[in-house]
Amino acid sequence: MTVRTRADLDHIPGYVPGRSLPGAIKLASNEVSAGPLPSVVEAIGKAAGEINRYPDNGATELVRHLAAKLAVPESQVAVGCGSVTLCQELIQATCTDRDEVVFGWRSFEAYPVLVRVVGAQPRPVPLTGTHELDLTAMAAAITPATRLVFVCNPNNPTGTALRRQELERFLAAVPDDVLVVLDEAYREYVVDPDVPDGVELAKEHWARGRDNLVVLRTFSKAYGLAGLRVGYCVAPEGVAATLRKVYVPFSVNSLAQTAAIASLAAEDELLARCRDLVGERTRVRGELLAAGYEVPRSEGNFVWLPLGERTAEFNEHCLNHGVVVRAFVGDGARVTVGTPEENDAFLAAARSFELG
Repeated sequence: MTVRTRADLDHIPGYVPGRSLPGAIKLASNEVSAGPLPSVVEAIGKAAGEINRYPDNGATELVRHLAAKLAVPESQVAVGCGSVTLCQELIQATCTDRDEVVFGWRSFEAYPVLVRVVGAQPRPVPLTGTHELDLTAMAAAITPATRLVFVCNPNNPTGTALRRQELERFLAAVPDDVLVVLDEAYREYVVDPDVPDGVELAKEHWARGRDNLVVLRTFSKAYGLAGLRVGYCVAPEGVAATLRKVYVPFSVNSLAQTAAIASLAAEDELLARCRDLVGERTRVRGELLAAGYEVPRSEGNFVWLPLGERTAEFNEHCLNHGVVVRAFVGDGARVTVGTPEENDAFLAAARSFELG
């Protein structure tokens, strides 16, 4: 290629999505096996007849519904093409090539990729020995060059969650000019009462005169809309306004907006499905523990098996048994909690693996 592009892009690994194999059970991407509710599918069908028109660039109706649900002004809600796009926009809004972004590692795989794509410098901080974000070490990693910190809660891929007191201590230690992004993609699956609702925590933070905390959520997980790509950010008005400046016009399409609104209307039914999944999560973890695996307590729709150097071998073993998991070679495997039948197939594969 003779066209000149940024030389540093040659050293950025691409984001690697979960694998799909024909005929195999896919438990690699934290998708909802049951899919969207019938009422949501019906709403999408009705909206399909109008896709010759551009979507509402400001997602006005969706923002109105979200603001009412979360009890915040509409000016404090910004939407994006999945929460991952909002992650990128937040980096773009805060960082130049001289700035740094701090995050735990291992955490959401897109963080270091997005940071480098924007041109900033990633500063990963190792997890604790119990597979949790090390907030003390993350606070210590903040330098004058730090502009943003990602805190994934519950953490993907380990499923571990931070409690209120440790989050409050961390927020108190972060300088006012550093933006903390609380990524709550799996919030709907949290059952531990000590894990705070990030939006309510943010309101308390803002009430103390500090405007450096924002919260990300998505319709991709519990709401079953991963294929439509719609997420949202709850932020102080100034941050939300800045996000809109870097927003790619019309990127949240009309079907996604319609489906998200319909999903909010059916929230009680969706949350009942979340409770069913939590029951399966408990069962899967219990059976893995009984089989001899280490499995941290998860507050997401997945479990984490810290298999270290045996991860690749475990991954191949599962593939040979018709189950696709998400392998992070050298660290561990993340396994989505699916239907009872899908989970049974995975558990059978896991039991037949020789832990040694």
